[in-house]
Amino acid sequence: MKAEEIKALFAQFENASSEIEGIECWSARELQQLLGYALWQNFEKVIEKSKNTCINVGENIKNHFIDINKMVEIGSGAQKQIRDILLTRYACYLIAQNGDSQKPQIAFAQTYFAVQTRRAEIIEQRILETERVEARAKLRETEKRLSGVIYERGVDEKGFAIIRSKGDKALFNLDTATLKKKLGVPEKRPLADFLPTVTIKAKDFAAAMTTENVQIKDLKGVSSIEKEHIENNLGVRKIMIERGLIPENLPSAEDVQKVERRLENEKKKALSQKKKN
Repeated sequence: MKAEEIKALFAQFENASSEIEGIECWSARELQQLLGYALWQNFEKVIEKSKNTCINVGENIKNHFIDINKMVEIGSGAQKQIRDILLTRYACYLIAQNGDSQKPQIAFAQTYFAVQTRRAEIIEQRILETERVEARAKLRETEKRLSGVIYERGVDEKGFAIIRSKGDKALFNLDTATLKKKLGVPEKRPLADFLPTVTIKAKDFAAAMTTENVQIKDLKGVSSIEKEHIENNLGVRKIMIERGLIPENLPSAEDVQKVERRLENEKKKALSQKKKN
């Protein structure tokens, strides 16, 4: 395809999209024309194949193929109602993959929606990674605050380590060393650096409750604070299990320090590129 044709198709696909309730969508009737299908019946066959593909990869077709009705002009000011389908970007990608690749429009769409879908996946991944890095930083601050509070109440660094370890045992039903081995965490690295976001937040919630209750109840010494921290972690564990999340069975995550460095490098690259432009 010539550069002019590619630019024209790109503009057509961009202009055909609309946002409904925050989700980018395409009308199947409009996409039919963009992909070079003269008859709706022929294009509908491609849609059905795409729905099957969607089901086979474990997606809910109702999240990507939404049946609607629309009014169209039929001449002399008269209108009639026809069936249409709202398609997500992913649905359009599947349609392009199942379409007639001999059509230049289909060949273009395969690349267009593949790139767009990948871009969305990258954005989603970055958001999740940022959330995890922020959760880890917050846990670090919460534990620092807890350490400061209990230090004022007669608990030294060694005592804090014992309290934190007992809290982990209550939350994960495993001691820290055993859990590290299970998750493949290096012996000298903090467990939280390799936990998924949900369990980082669980530890943070339990530690925050302990910090507050130590002050409210005026607790002093290792034994009373340890008991409080164990109870808080057991309470968080109970909530997670009730929601179908068993903390010790959740898979480990990438080293959060590596994630943080990667995000920082990408930020620097983006800023450098912006300056060049």
